[in-house]
Amino acid sequence: MGAENDDVHREEFVHLVDLSHDRVLIGWGAFWFRHDQTADRWNILDDSELQGAVGRRTSIGHGAEPFGDARVEVLDSGGEVVAEVGTEDRTWVWVEGLEPDTEYRYRIHVDGREWASGVRWDWEPTASGGYDLGPGRAYDLRFRTFPAPDTATPVVRFVAVGDYGVGIRSDSESSRRQRRIAEVLDELVRHHDVRFVLSLGDNIYQGELGQVDDESGGEDDDWYSSFFQPYRYVIARVPVFPAIGNHDTTDTEGSDDRAQMEDNFHVRERFRAQQDRASVGPGLFYRFGYGQDLELICIDTSQDSADPEYHRFFEVPDHQRWLADALAVADPGWRIPFSHHPLLCAGPEHGNDQEMLETLLPLFERGGVRLVLAGHEHNFQVSELDGRTYVVSGAGGQLREEVPTGFDDAHTTAWAAQAHLLMVEIDGDEARLAPISGLLPDGSLHLMTALTKDNEVVRPPFLVRRP
Repeated sequence: MGAENDDVHREEFVHLVDLSHDRVLIGWGAFWFRHDQTADRWNILDDSELQGAVGRRTSIGHGAEPFGDARVEVLDSGGEVVAEVGTEDRTWVWVEGLEPDTEYRYRIHVDGREWASGVRWDWEPTASGGYDLGPGRAYDLRFRTFPAPDTATPVVRFVAVGDYGVGIRSDSESSRRQRRIAEVLDELVRHHDVRFVLSLGDNIYQGELGQVDDESGGEDDDWYSSFFQPYRYVIARVPVFPAIGNHDTTDTEGSDDRAQMEDNFHVRERFRAQQDRASVGPGLFYRFGYGQDLELICIDTSQDSADPEYHRFFEVPDHQRWLADALAVADPGWRIPFSHHPLLCAGPEHGNDQEMLETLLPLFERGGVRLVLAGHEHNFQVSELDGRTYVVSGAGGQLREEVPTGFDDAHTTAWAAQAHLLMVEIDGDEARLAPISGLLPDGSLHLMTALTKDNEVVRPPFLVRRP
């Protein structure tokens, strides 16, 4: 179990942070729990309690203190070690020199002991109500590298999910929604060959809707039930590419929220050192490819409160120049921008974003964009305008059930008020979009239907085609 003593349990985690055609970024960490004898349950230790309980200040992410002399090994299908990297002063390593489109296994040893081996303890529902630590399952530590950048892109599936970070510790409807959608994601990665995940922002909300504590995401322990626990087996297999939401930064929360998000998603080693790939600090803009025909571009749509001259990060000249260059190629294949805030939105809470329409739409037009993904509004929407499809998928945990009123202004062709994630399949000149709301009793995927503004049923998949 990795316990520090009889009353404190250390639960070890593994994080496959980033992946390309020839290298992988792997991290590891842990969370600690203390047993409440009176209530007979385990409670996660707050970051402020770690020093006194286990002699540490941090538990997971870029800045976590090392756990010892670590070595990461990557193995081929025959079990032979093909690459290994060691470190004594970090809890993450890049492993390089891998082959494109190849499946590997990996393992981590710290001070000679295999990290996070055996059956893990997970936050599970109890018969008496609520959640507690209990036996889960063992990690399946394997991954498949992306195709080489100069090869034709094969059929690929990925997932986009937004506004999910409500947490699964509290016994609430939002917690159940996030858990249900997390189970769908786990199924897609295990059995449907999903290769990566796009986060559409709002990765964590304040204090899990106020039912656990009054913290908002600025500490490692805040992230346990919002990210590391619900997706623990997924994030050990495929990378998550994050976008910044208003609840991840000073738009709605504190500045420490953004710093913690950048730490837990390893923004420094993923993007700051690759300025051709990214424009960061402040702001988070980056791109990554999958083969030669698919490119994803992350746009930071949050507010730039540190610079009074610019309201949003995408209005800053440095980021504008980077976006213009990123979208300059005339025939890009599939180029898919993703962000938290949507350009077009029918509501019910948010409408069309005029700043984004004025600044970003001309870039999309010049760059041959056909599909744009966003979150923020807590429902599902599809809009069609000038040959582009705009999708809102902001109900990975949060949900807003009121009927939108801005269908005409947003050019909405379909919408739904259900918790879901969006599976995207790119196959040549066609993209198939399938919102999935849960698993059926036999474990198969429950595809989510939508409605037109006239209440006609629209069944997935939604098709987007390149000319």
